[in-house]
Amino acid sequence: MTINLFDDSCWASLRPLTFTRPVADLRIGILTIAEKWAKYLKADFGFHTQDYLSVKFAPKPNADLFINGSVCPDETLLNAVDKLKAGEVLYKRDVIIAYIADQHDLESVKSLKSVEYTGDFIQIVYPEHIFGNNPGEIRKDFKLLTEGRSSANLSGTNQLLGDDIFLEEGAKAECSVFNSTYGPIYIGKNSEVWEGSLIRGSFALCDNSSIKMGAKIYSGTTIGPNSRAGGEINNSVIWGNSAKGHEGYLGNSVMGEWCNIGADTNNSNLKNNYAEVKLYDYESKKMRNTNLQFCGLIMADHAKSGINTMFNTGSVVGIGANVFGAGFPPHHIPDFSWGGASGFDIYKLNKMFETTEKVFARKNIAFDEVEKDIITKVFELTESYRRF
Repeated sequence: MTINLFDDSCWASLRPLTFTRPVADLRIGILTIAEKWAKYLKADFGFHTQDYLSVKFAPKPNADLFINGSVCPDETLLNAVDKLKAGEVLYKRDVIIAYIADQHDLESVKSLKSVEYTGDFIQIVYPEHIFGNNPGEIRKDFKLLTEGRSSANLSGTNQLLGDDIFLEEGAKAECSVFNSTYGPIYIGKNSEVWEGSLIRGSFALCDNSSIKMGAKIYSGTTIGPNSRAGGEINNSVIWGNSAKGHEGYLGNSVMGEWCNIGADTNNSNLKNNYAEVKLYDYESKKMRNTNLQFCGLIMADHAKSGINTMFNTGSVVGIGANVFGAGFPPHHIPDFSWGGASGFDIYKLNKMFETTEKVFARKNIAFDEVEKDIITKVFELTESYRRF
C-alpha cells in the first residue's frame, strides 16, 4: 500500500515548527505522524505539502489513499479508514480525516461520498498539542513498536521499578533508575543512558541518542534520534539532531531539529500569577490564549541559545534564531534573529549557512542545495516578522 499525507490549515497554525516540514513529519510520541500511519498500515508514504517543501518531502505516485497529516492514528480510527471505499471521504465536523480518490485535490473532495466518523481522535492543531498529547502517544507507539517482541537485556547495575521497559538492539544503560510504573520507557537502537540518570515513564529515547550523567527526566518526554540531553526535562519533545546537554530546565516544551541550548538555559512553564499562558500566533501576529496553565518554550529548527539564557513562560523562538545575553528576551523571537533582551539584529543567511554547514558536518550530513533552498524560502516568508 502507498499513502500520501496532506497538509490542511493546521500547517499554518503550527508555524514556526512547520516552516521546514509537512505537518505529518512532526514527531510526537516515539514516531512522526507519518511513521505511525505507515507502521499501522504497512505502507509506503509521501506528502502533499507546500510547494517549496515538496523537493524534500515529495508525494508518492500511484497513491489513492490520502490521510490528513495532522491526525494521529489509533485502532478505532484505523478500522474506519480501512472500511473506506473508492470515492469516499471520512470526516468529522469540518475535519477531512482521509479519502480515497485518483488524486489529491481538497476541492474535489466535496463531490465524494461522505462518511461521518463518530469517534474521537487526536489532531495536532497548535504547537502546545505536541507536548500535551505526548504521554498518550508514547504509550500507543510503545505498544505498536514492541508488541510481540523481546527487549534487549537491561544491565543489573540499574534499578527498575515496574517492568514496562524496552531496549532495542545496541541500547545501553548503567547505574540509573527507571520508573515505569507511571508509563512505558523506550530506549532506541544504539542509544545510551549514562550513569546516575533518573527517568520516569512515559519516556522515549530514540535511536543513536544519549542521556548524560545525572539527568532528571520526567513523564511525557521524548528525545528524538541523534540527540543529546541532560539536566532537568519535563513533558517535552526534542525532535532530533539537537542538543540540550547541560544543566538547566526544559518543561512543557517542543524543541525542533538542529537546535542547541547552552549550559544553564532555563525556561519558565508557569506564570507567577498562575494565569493561562499565551503563545505568539503567526496567523494573527498576536498572542493566542492556549488555555493552559503550564506552557514553556516552542523552539523551531536551527535555533540556538547561549549559556544562562532565560526564556519566559510561553516563548516562541523562530527558525534559525540565535539568542544570548542577560535578561529575559521577548515572548516571540522572530525567525533569523540575532541577539537577546537588549535587542536584535537580522541573522544574515550567509552567516547562518556557515554555522549550519558545520552543524551538519558533525553528524556526517551534507548541507545541500535542497536544505539551503528551504531555509532561503523561509527567510523570505518571515521577513514581515522582523521589525527590529
